[in-house]
Amino acid sequence: MPGVAPRGGGRRRRSMNEINMVPFIDVMLVLLIIFMVSAPMITTGVVDLPSVGKAKARPQGVVEIIVQSDDKLQLKVDKGEAQTTTLNALADQVLGAQAGSDNVPVIISADKQVRYESVVKVMDTLQRRGVQHVGLSVRQGG
Repeated sequence: MPGVAPRGGGRRRRSMNEINMVPFIDVMLVLLIIFMVSAPMITTGVVDLPSVGKAKARPQGVVEIIVQSDDKLQLKVDKGEAQTTTLNALADQVLGAQAGSDNVPVIISADKQVRYESVVKVMDTLQRRGVQHVGLSVRQGG
């Protein structure tokens, strides 16, 4: 077949050495606009500690554990002087302050700046040692 001319009029197809960037830029701009529009609509999870309208009156004999923002603990028995303590010694001191009576409530006080993890550690330590009637202190009034 010497007399047959190759297809395409004798020109060989040239390989494409360049990448067309226009579709890539278009996709990136669309994604940028989607993120810019949707970002203000995303809400962050903010937890506001509870307050109650009418809480029960605080009992006379209570054991209060104060969790400070730097994870230090203080123990206050019956509105006495607060004593600094550690998490390891806390359960023994609370059980000693209850003096064998499970009716003495234990209240954990912490403000909004205290990490939630610190309060849970205190509650878990008390629960593992068998301390009963553990509650959280809340603000009174709306």
